[in-house]
Amino acid sequence: MFADEYTILDNNSIPTGEIASVNNTAYDFTHPKKIGADINNLPNGYDINMVLSGSYGKAAILYEPITGRYMEMFTTEPGLQFYSGNFLADPTNKEQSEKHAAVCLEAQHFPNSPNEPSFPSTILRPGNIYRQSTVYKFSAK
Repeated sequence: MFADEYTILDNNSIPTGEIASVNNTAYDFTHPKKIGADINNLPNGYDINMVLSGSYGKAAILYEPITGRYMEMFTTEPGLQFYSGNFLADPTNKEQSEKHAAVCLEAQHFPNSPNEPSFPSTILRPGNIYRQSTVYKFSAK
């Protein structure tokens, strides 16, 4: 992920307005690593807003070496919600996937932005236009 920081959450998983470095945390994907490498260092897995570096450009790259699936994500949004399928497991439903059997990367503004003045604004004034672009590019290697 092209994110050097993430938004800190309170006990209810609401961003507090604080932003922290990903260095030496389970959220550090500045260099390639398996998503599951540090997932057990978190209470439930990943469900965090990553603060993207720079303006429109690459937000993330996913690569699955067995099949060769490769995905690049580009966005104009300032944040990337990274979720690791933390609540997929259902012991009563054998058809359902296992916990952490999926990943979701959602381009977004920061959650709780209207209540946090230090976050990028989500206010759209009358007469203004909101535009954003997110591209997911798939290939195989």
